Amino acid sequence: MKNKVVILTLLLALLVLGMSSCNRKGKEKTDLRRIRVVLDWTPNTNHSGLYAAQALGYFKEAGLDVQITQPGMNTAEKIVASGQAEFGVSYQESVTIARSESIPVKSIAAVIQHNTSGFASLARDNIVSVRDFEGRRYGSSGWPSELEILKQVMRAADAKSDSVRIVSGVTDFFSTIGKDADFEWIYFGWDGVQAKLKGINLNYLPIRDIDPVFDFYTPVIIANERLINSDPELIRAFLAAASRGYEYCIANPAKAADLLVKAVPELDRALVLASLEYLKTEFKADASKWGWQKAEVWQRFSDWMYEKRIIAIGVPAQEAYTNEFLP
Repeated sequence: MKNKVVILTLLLALLVLGMSSCNRKGKEKTDLRRIRVVLDWTPNTNHSGLYAAQALGYFKEAGLDVQITQPGMNTAEKIVASGQAEFGVSYQESVTIARSESIPVKSIAAVIQHNTSGFASLARDNIVSVRDFEGRRYGSSGWPSELEILKQVMRAADAKSDSVRIVSGVTDFFSTIGKDADFEWIYFGWDGVQAKLKGINLNYLPIRDIDPVFDFYTPVIIANERLINSDPELIRAFLAAASRGYEYCIANPAKAADLLVKAVPELDRALVLASLEYLKTEFKADASKWGWQKAEVWQRFSDWMYEKRIIAIGVPAQEAYTNEFLP
């Protein structure tokens, strides 16, 4: 009888421990705050730090259950402003336009420190300077500042911008360059490295080398200003995990490439790896930490946009970005 009592006591203790364990697991799962992050476009290496933070459990350790979504027919700025997503991926230009239209979004981190975009053309066409744009066809994707930037850099080079024929609606570089257009705007970290993989020789003119005013932040991570003011700890938690994700990409581009391709199998691993090898020195570059933003970068491009009447009212830098929540 004594042995039976001992056995029953042990079984009861095990049952209680098991229930306690289940309750803890359930509580841990329940305690994770579900949030949404909307991308600016289809998944690519600009987003690799977010996918790394998700795959490696950094978001979970920060108490977050993160869903990464695509914007569909809407924009990340409008989705975040309406509360349909807590965070989003955007661009300095788009944030500035949004702020000028009283859309309450704010940049909370720069994904990449310097503008990695510029003008690209096939090497065979010998477009090696801005002056060589004269009389050529430019493939335009239609983003707001694009043609004003083209005009300004050509005027600065004493070239005739009205001699350029604008081909509108160009979205795919490789299917149009050398056919529909002679030069186009690309992000080197994606199209530039892809051209190398394809064995296509390009001439590339980085916009940040042509005029410092165009060395703006692209992309950035945004949040709704109301959320920033009402729940600063959420912003800190999210950025702490995202920062770890991007630092992981900087230190481990090959492993980060595997994580991104696992999450988005339709991506080409060779392209993803080549892109991350390029971006690993661009994510943080000369900044003291990942995500840091400078007031002068925001202000000078905002002033330029106002001067060109791309925005109807000026946007002070402090209204468009903050470093307050970076780890």
